[in-house]
Amino acid sequence: MLTTSRSLPYDELHIPLLMIPAGKDYLWGGRRLVEEFDKSWGEGVLAESWECSTHPDGLSFIANGPWQGRSLLEYVNAYPQVMGRHGVKDAETAEGGQCVPVLVKLIDAAKDLSIQVHPNDEYARCHENDMGKTEMWYVLDAEPGASLIYGFSHDITKEQLRKYVAEGSIGRHVQQIPVQKDDVFFVRPGTVHAIGGGVLLAEIQQCSNVTYRVYDYDRVDTKGQKRPLHLEKALDVMDRKSAPAVRQQLRVLRYRPGVAQESLCQCPYFLVHRLLVNGEHCWQVSEQSFEILLMLDGELTIGQGTDGELCLKKGNCVFLPAGMGEISLAGKGQLLRISC
Repeated sequence: MLTTSRSLPYDELHIPLLMIPAGKDYLWGGRRLVEEFDKSWGEGVLAESWECSTHPDGLSFIANGPWQGRSLLEYVNAYPQVMGRHGVKDAETAEGGQCVPVLVKLIDAAKDLSIQVHPNDEYARCHENDMGKTEMWYVLDAEPGASLIYGFSHDITKEQLRKYVAEGSIGRHVQQIPVQKDDVFFVRPGTVHAIGGGVLLAEIQQCSNVTYRVYDYDRVDTKGQKRPLHLEKALDVMDRKSAPAVRQQLRVLRYRPGVAQESLCQCPYFLVHRLLVNGEHCWQVSEQSFEILLMLDGELTIGQGTDGELCLKKGNCVFLPAGMGEISLAGKGQLLRISC
């Protein structure tokens, strides 16, 4: 049984928490997250929806239970035991408090993202007071001919890179990878990359917002200003060797009554499975790790004994505190199950 520093109402530690995401209106975004995932947003583009986040640049809030209307960051700092053994100390996030070490997003790239790179933990902590950024993409949809950039097509020197950026020819020296629905890509720190226009995806990443832009197509923002590049820091952290060919790995759906499940990614920072529920599926949320559920399609009811139920639809995200015990999903739907 979980122990706490003070007497707590049982349901503050043992109910599924529905998230209210933070939205980002980056200039390359579209409207699909509003129109297809029912995200609350005004006019203009919604590029990213930070579904489960304790990062100060985009906090998620809680939509149900005793903590309704307060941030997930406040919750995990009040009750660090809900993190299991995966709480992260981060001075910028919460003055040395806990943060959820993964960040879950939905991304609508109506236009090409900048060519960019992320640092590892050591560099990010030293230079940005933040975590490094390892990330995984699960492609939800892709227009015909859509692609992404993943690494360089040949070895490149620092001097060559500066030249290619200055003359706008860097696109001829990177790998262009065709993208289809259901593809999975794992992006290590140091890998030069960019999501191409026409791609809709779910991103699971470390709790970080450190991005070094290498090239941004000389675009301007709503104020007529070019977005800044971070070329020298990018050169510090990027892998300038020719990248290996990118191929989709063999994935195996394992069937059990009520559910089919496959592993999408396993790395030191997160585990990601895709679940196809048709009927009822139950499992135990252990004391070792919290879990995050991201609904991709369909409708499911999530319940825990007699403690109530939540009806989940496409685009909903739920935080499951460590040690919740048995959880059940009933209905028909597709979702990502994320843990550490």
